[in-house]
Amino acid sequence: MSKKWLKGLGITLASVMLLAACGNDEEGAEETAEETDGADENGAAGEDMIEIDEISVGFVPSRDPDEIYVATEPLEDLLIAELAEHGYDVGEVEITVGTNYEAVGEAMSAGTLDVGFLPGGTYVLYDDSAEVILTATRAGLNNDSENPADWNENEPTEGTDEQVTYYRSILIAGPSEKGRELADKINSGEELTWEDLDSASWSVMSSSSSAGYIYPTIWLQENFGQSLTDLSQIVQADSYANSFARLAAEQVDLIVAYADARRDYVDIWEEDFGAENDIWEDTDVVGVTPRIYNDTISVSKFSEIMDDDLIEALQQSFINIAQTDEGREVIAIYSHEGYKPATSEDYDVEREAQQILRDMSE
Repeated sequence: MSKKWLKGLGITLASVMLLAACGNDEEGAEETAEETDGADENGAAGEDMIEIDEISVGFVPSRDPDEIYVATEPLEDLLIAELAEHGYDVGEVEITVGTNYEAVGEAMSAGTLDVGFLPGGTYVLYDDSAEVILTATRAGLNNDSENPADWNENEPTEGTDEQVTYYRSILIAGPSEKGRELADKINSGEELTWEDLDSASWSVMSSSSSAGYIYPTIWLQENFGQSLTDLSQIVQADSYANSFARLAAEQVDLIVAYADARRDYVDIWEEDFGAENDIWEDTDVVGVTPRIYNDTISVSKFSEIMDDDLIEALQQSFINIAQTDEGREVIAIYSHEGYKPATSEDYDVEREAQQILRDMSE
């Protein structure tokens, strides 16, 4: 065998070995890339993820606790998945339901609860230890003006596609002679006086009702320096249905109710309550209260894991969760439809409301 041939064979063998080595390197690189891509897809990139062992979420018992547990169980996986999209690797979401509203507030004060679903009133009572980050939204109404005459010109009150963070209470004048007198005055552009209101008979709800008592009291205080307890003729109803029945029967001249209450009683106004005309013809709005803000999602100021970045991630996570079918099912337990960012100042009127309750208890 010649040296020339051996030399050529050596070059050929070396080329084959080099190509094989390159092929192996390429396969290894591809495998490494696939492994890396897989890690990224699973949100386990490692270095960039912030690890949190547990986030605790508390709910107030506005419904049966067992119902709340069942309805909110999917929230654990939903929140873990959503926070992963924002750079947080959360090991567990612990969901609890308080024995009462105050228990959830107290847990936030102690820092043993990170996130709480709190009504506006409960949030205000614990705002020294709780920070509101979101307000629940519901479908808005085609009427929202503070001028009652606008509501009467734009009847009937109907729902809209817009999501809003609040609702209002309204003063509704009925078909009685005094009720028509007050309505005519409003619709002609005049303002009611305290004497007008004090000469009418009222039906209100219990003193703990926001729309049926507290916010109408705030309206009276802001406009006349008076409260519901200063009225000469006032009766307490055990339900809004009872108030509307009295209004239809002309037993009272005015009632107070949430802004779209008439929609709930439009069918039974004539059939069950015996009114002569349609509810929109028989009734008019003569007063509109300030905004009553919806429930909150708040975070504990004493939570060991809470900071501005996590708050921002939680805000966006809950907003996104509420836009999914599964998420909507979870938050429907509280009649929430979505969430919007909130500030403490949004609940200033609620602080006035809580002061009214304290004054009444003294």
